[in-house]
Amino acid sequence: MTEVATGKVRVWDVPVRLFHWSLLGLFCFSWWSGENHEMDWHRQSGLLVLTLLLFRLFWGLVGSRTARFAQFLKGPREVIAYVRKAGDEHATDGHNPLGGWSVAALLLVLLTLVGAGLFAVDVDGLESGPLADYISFDAGRQASEIHEIAFKLALGLVGLHVCAIGYYQFLVGRDLVSPMITGKRELAPGESVDGVRWSPLRALIGLAVIAALVWAVSKGFRV
Repeated sequence: MTEVATGKVRVWDVPVRLFHWSLLGLFCFSWWSGENHEMDWHRQSGLLVLTLLLFRLFWGLVGSRTARFAQFLKGPREVIAYVRKAGDEHATDGHNPLGGWSVAALLLVLLTLVGAGLFAVDVDGLESGPLADYISFDAGRQASEIHEIAFKLALGLVGLHVCAIGYYQFLVGRDLVSPMITGKRELAPGESVDGVRWSPLRALIGLAVIAALVWAVSKGFRV
């Protein structure tokens, strides 16, 4: 369905928006639980983050138009061209070429963070991830160090993400927050755009398979 001229167009589907805000909340909660040594909560939160990340990878392949990696992961020329005139362009659907790679970087760092956490062991060997039994104690300690480094990198990328949103919001005058809440953005005068469409059934099937996989991970594959 094409939306024309005035009003709004849907640019983000429900799964992407739920992923975005759920990931933000769980990242903050994981940070809090880790800092306060609430390790049971920390592990559960980490498993939920893993579920979200795996679903986002799945949705990046089979989801709606703006959710797909092929739509927003562009080559160096397109990224450079975008940077040169970013402030002059009108709003685009989905992630811009620069933002797309920042999303990919954040997903990679978060996958590293959670993946290392699955194998991590604390210095006393009392707290560990669900897959720590598959590796040695020393390897588990190395996983813990990678977990810590990845967390710091994630904080830095989140900070850059927030700064980029602020730049577009206050200096360029382009609202990126509201579309991620409502799913829609304002159409430019005379603009004609196809609203995104997605399959709830496909999303539910993917989520169910991923949830089953993460449950098996939580049990150390001893089910």
